[in-house]
Amino acid sequence: MYPDDCVQSIIATPDQWWQPNDAHELVRGALIYAFIPHVDQTPYGFEPIGRADPTSHSTAKIKVSPLKVDAPLKQTQLPVAAMPLFQGEVWAAYRAKVRPCLVLGFTNHRPVDRRLTKGMPRYVTAPTLVVAPHYGVDKDGTRAGFNKVFVERIRHCEYPGFVWNPIPSANGPRESILRLDQLQPIGAHHHSFRVSEYRLSADALGILDELMQWQIHGGVPEGGHVAAYWEVLASMVDA
Repeated sequence: MYPDDCVQSIIATPDQWWQPNDAHELVRGALIYAFIPHVDQTPYGFEPIGRADPTSHSTAKIKVSPLKVDAPLKQTQLPVAAMPLFQGEVWAAYRAKVRPCLVLGFTNHRPVDRRLTKGMPRYVTAPTLVVAPHYGVDKDGTRAGFNKVFVERIRHCEYPGFVWNPIPSANGPRESILRLDQLQPIGAHHHSFRVSEYRLSADALGILDELMQWQIHGGVPEGGHVAAYWEVLASMVDA
């Protein structure tokens, strides 16, 4: 059972919050796994500075430097087949990790008529998913974990970008924090993600939509689930 002081407890038990997705359908609310960058980190730029083999165009020596928006890397004219660049582009790299994510922005993409994109790079119209990543609360050898008091305050919905949202996983952390302040696109190509066997229920998605409204617009709907939860939480504190 969910604890009484979390927003999930108003409408759901764990088996009502999460629903089976045995067919691994890619739908809004699906729990997927994807590489997610550490967004607080300064990216690094890769600059080819010479060929590793003077006779080969497929390998190169690389200079790695912090990538700063006010001091972009100089584009090299060195032709390296494995690292093509167009005007204004650089190669950038982030540390990343496979994380459980919720699909929060997804529709069955209508293919763009190829006649409308002739001569354009494919990435300009490539379909994407908008996802929010989960971070494990438990401290172990691979994660720093979260402060217990901080987790309690997140569970009480005190921060719009953080949602206490344990995921159904036998091998993962017992508790997870969903980061609505890290909504981000990932490619809709099947190599970019793996769909799990779980998805959020319609009621759970309704609550997440209210919390996203708080994150994006600065407030939750009057008379909604989150507002009702805050009233219940206040009465628990007063008692």
